Amino acid sequence: MISDGARNKPRVKMFAVAMPSRKLLAAALALAATALPPSVGAQVVVHSDEDLASTRPEAWAMNYVAASTLMTGFGPAPVLAPGRWQLGADLGHVPRLDESQQRVGFTGTKQEDLNRSPVFGRIHALVGLPAGFVADIGYTPPLTIDGIQARDMWALSLARRMYEYQGFSLSLRGFGQYGRVHGDITCPGHLANASAEDNPFGCREPSDDRIVARLYGVDATGAWRAGSWNLHGSLGYVRTDLEVNVNALTADARDMSRLTSRDSWPFVALGATHDLDKHWNVGAELLYVPLKVQREVDGPTERDPLTSLRMRLLYRF
Repeated sequence: MISDGARNKPRVKMFAVAMPSRKLLAAALALAATALPPSVGAQVVVHSDEDLASTRPEAWAMNYVAASTLMTGFGPAPVLAPGRWQLGADLGHVPRLDESQQRVGFTGTKQEDLNRSPVFGRIHALVGLPAGFVADIGYTPPLTIDGIQARDMWALSLARRMYEYQGFSLSLRGFGQYGRVHGDITCPGHLANASAEDNPFGCREPSDDRIVARLYGVDATGAWRAGSWNLHGSLGYVRTDLEVNVNALTADARDMSRLTSRDSWPFVALGATHDLDKHWNVGAELLYVPLKVQREVDGPTERDPLTSLRMRLLYRF
């Protein structure tokens, strides 16, 4: 049996050993503070990166936007001597999407503001190359339309007429495209700090999202010439490498997620061009891209294509 005095001695000794100096205590508190979790009011950064299946609603939307920028040949490859030039400009209609089509975020549960620009356009420079080849360089100026801006949007194609007989011609073309689109897509400016009913995901400021599109493809064009008119039909195939980089502040979290999608799809273009005189040529074309989407996790896969009417103005030097 231990006396009360014996019990108290080790306790006093232990307390004396554990009692640090004031300087050591301050250093320990400073070190502990660095290890503490952030306060409740601090901003959390979310990185939810995904490689999407081609039929996910988000992937469908990415391919829909990419398809609307597709640079078609707009008829047969022109006959240009090496060094000869043509300049052109085209404008394509981007169809308006309904509410169900815009519900693509978070596997088809979040409404996105995709109806921003009703048109997409570019300018062209076509130049004749040796051996009958023609290069077409396309560029979209960095104009801002309803908060959406295209940046570094370039396209390049190489085409050649392979066969001609009595007004009929067959052309082959290979092409590639690269470009970025910036804008407040996931958190549009008009939703920032709106009511919970209008802003269920708590957007606090306009997002600064970026879409990066890379397209590569080939097509074949059959054309029939009758006087100053030229009718054509094109059948092509495209590979896409797409990504969306989100930068959105929602509630107390900043979403910096990256979504990627790789897909392939065919396309068909039917149109006609008309020579106004020896320099000017105008044309119209209907582009059809058969895209597929699965809007519900366990739902069926359905077709939701892009059908776009395009116009072109061309000047021959």
